[in-house]
Formats: sequence, C-alpha cells, structure tokens
Amino acid sequence: MAQAFQRIYTRLEGITKATVMLNAQRITNDELATVDGRLAQVVKINGDRVTLQIFGGTEGIATNSEVVFWGEAPSLNVSDQLAGRFFNAYGNPIDGGPQVEGEHREIGGPSVNPFKRKQPSQLIPTGIAGIDLNNTLVSGQKIPFFADPDQPYNQVMATVALRADVDKIILGGMGLTNDDYLYFRQSFENAGKLSKIISFVNTTDDPPVERLLIPDMALTAAEYFAVDKNEKVLVLLTDMTLYADALSIVSNRMDQIPSKDSMPGSLYSDLAKIYEKAVLLPSGGSITIIAVTTLNGGDITHAIPDNTGYITEGQLFLRHDSDTGKVIVDPFRSLSRLKQLVIGKQTREDHNQVMNTAIRLYADAADAKTKMENGFDLSDYDLRALDFAKEYSLKLLSIDVNINITEMLERTWKLFAKYFSKEEVSIREDLIDQYWPKGEE
Repeated sequence: MAQAFQRIYTRLEGITKATVMLNAQRITNDELATVDGRLAQVVKINGDRVTLQIFGGTEGIATNSEVVFWGEAPSLNVSDQLAGRFFNAYGNPIDGGPQVEGEHREIGGPSVNPFKRKQPSQLIPTGIAGIDLNNTLVSGQKIPFFADPDQPYNQVMATVALRADVDKIILGGMGLTNDDYLYFRQSFENAGKLSKIISFVNTTDDPPVERLLIPDMALTAAEYFAVDKNEKVLVLLTDMTLYADALSIVSNRMDQIPSKDSMPGSLYSDLAKIYEKAVLLPSGGSITIIAVTTLNGGDITHAIPDNTGYITEGQLFLRHDSDTGKVIVDPFRSLSRLKQLVIGKQTREDHNQVMNTAIRLYADAADAKTKMENGFDLSDYDLRALDFAKEYSLKLLSIDVNINITEMLERTWKLFAKYFSKEEVSIREDLIDQYWPKGEE
C-alpha cells in the first residue's frame, strides 16, 4: 500500500492493551498509521481525540513513541496483475514477485445496491456430488462450510477452487498453518490453474488481528473482476471462526462488554458486511462466497455459526462417515436454499426427484441403523437400505469423488436399481421409463 501525505506526532495521552490515544488533527476513520514502527488503524475519533488499534499489541510502547499517520485507509492496487499472485493481509506480495500496479482502491467499501442485483440463477459445478447433486451452488450465493477443526476443510476448499467453472478464484486464508499455505500454493501450481487464482494469506506466524483485513482485501479484488471486468468470481474464505476470534481479541483489549460466547456485540454486522458482498450483476459478473466456519466441539449453536446461519443461504456440513471411513458432505445437515433456481433447469429434468429419493432412502438406512443398535430385527428392506447408504456415501457423498452432474445422476440411478425395486423408489413413471438402467428390472 502506498503511503500518502504523512502527519507525525510524538505524544500519547493513553495506552491500553490494544490501543493508544492521542490528540491529532485532520485524521479520518480507518486511517492507517504506525506507532513506534508498528502498524495501527484509527478506530475512534472524538473531536481531536484519536484512538488507534495496534495490530501487534501495545507492549513496550512508550508515551513518547512516534506516531505516523499515512493519510489513507487500508487499500489495494487492482488490475489484471493480481491474477496468479499471493499477498499478505496488507496486499503486499509474498510470492517474490513485483508490486502490483493499478488503480488504488480502499478496501471494505459498501456492498452492491440491491436495485442493481439480479436473482442468482447460474449453476456453479464443483465436481463434488455432495454439493452438486444435493446442495447445488448458484452464482451470487453466500454459503458456509461448517466443519470440525480436524476435518480436511482446506483440502475441500482447494478442490472446489480447482474444479469450479468460474473466471477467477480468490482465496482469503486466515490463520493458515505454513503447511496449509504451501498446500494451497502447490495445489494451484501443480494443477496449472495459478493464472486464475488470487490469494490473500495470514498465517499462524502473523499477528491474529491482521486476519481482520483478509476478507476485505479478497472482496476488493473480487469486486474489481466482477464489477469492472464482468467476470464470474468465486471467493473462498477460511477460517471465519479465526476471523471472529480476532474480532473478539480486539473487542476484549478495548474493554468492550462481550456478547454471547465472548464475541463482540457487533459480530452479526461484522459478518454481514462480508457475506453481503455476494452478488449476481445484470452485466453477468458475479461474486459467490464459500466460507469455512469451524465448530467448537460440533456446537452449531455457538454465536459464530449461529449468526452465520442467519446471514447466509444455507450451509455445507462436513462429517466423518464411520461406515466408510470417508469425509462426506452430510445430506441431513447441509442445505443450499438457492438450489431450486437451477436444478432441473440447468441440470437434467430428473435431478430433483433423484436427489430427494436418494436422501429419503439414506434416511431409511439411518432408521435401520438405529433399530440395529437397539437390538431390533432388521427387515430385508432395512438390510438393502443399509447397503445402499454405504455405497451412496462411498460413491457419491465422499468429498474425494470427482464427476460431473450427469454422471452423478447416472450413478445414483444404478444404485437405485441395484438395491430397490421401481415401486420402492417412488419416482415419476416417465422418469423411470427414461432413466432406469436397462436390464435392471
């Protein structure tokens, strides 16, 4: 980020665990500064009284420390030169390449006016059947991945990035381990897709508070390609729980009264300003947001997933399947509220009935498993349902399955025919006549 006209002060009026206060003139909200060489940002102005949040903490800062105001808020240079590059939370390259030249834009601007939005209606295929078949994604949608911390959610995000049929993919990585950062980078490079991927990364070695800049950096880049270039952009954010934890750190250091689960009272609006950037534009450009939210002990009622659920349009829930040993997209706890806008319209006519039937039969298997665990005798139908569920998990719900939607439908029809009669699946007769596997009567 370029530094504009600078103002320098050397007298602090107060110091807390995360902030410093001083008297200064002609300062603007969100303006960047350095305090004793540490990056800071204006968080409050009351007349000439300015409060700065210190990203690295205030330990060791003296009352006569030098404060240098940059004259600008956090910003990013946007141009086609962003493509294929890796940046830190401040938009500076971390891949050894040159600084990006382009238009200077402040991050964190308002979302698109609702009057200028279109209803999402374009399918985004990922190759993962648990998503494409049961919880189809739509351009302009905002949806989280709910996962336990030990689930391979970053691998799933990388897989989605490599398979999704979009023009640009923007990764916002918050609190990534060095292994995860290298995994993303090597995956993109090895697949030959680096030219369409832009990454903003905060690792575990970086100050946690810097994570607060990552979503805005990623979405500023996304808006450039979607609004200015009319491109279809997919934004992947991981992990929003670490983002919210950083909000909590700042809130606690500023002695604000916490709300539910030690989160700041502004959590809903802080998350909403990110997710509401998802949009489908009349020009054809779009921003679709998929964001990981890790769960604390599987608690979906925690403030972070709870608020996320109110803002977004469903959720994708990862679960370890004990019967197959695979990580699957749970068909019971996952939901895409916009899938009805594309299934059967941009996919085959049997999509809706195949999806619903497969989940109903999977639910029958869950009932059979409960009966078995409680010592009840199983019927022939129960046994067939259990076998179906195991193969359905293995061949369709598992996150490592990579096939297109037509193949997903064909594979599901074959499982229907293998384990059930036409009457048991209860699908429309005209669809049975057209799609039931030949020779499987």
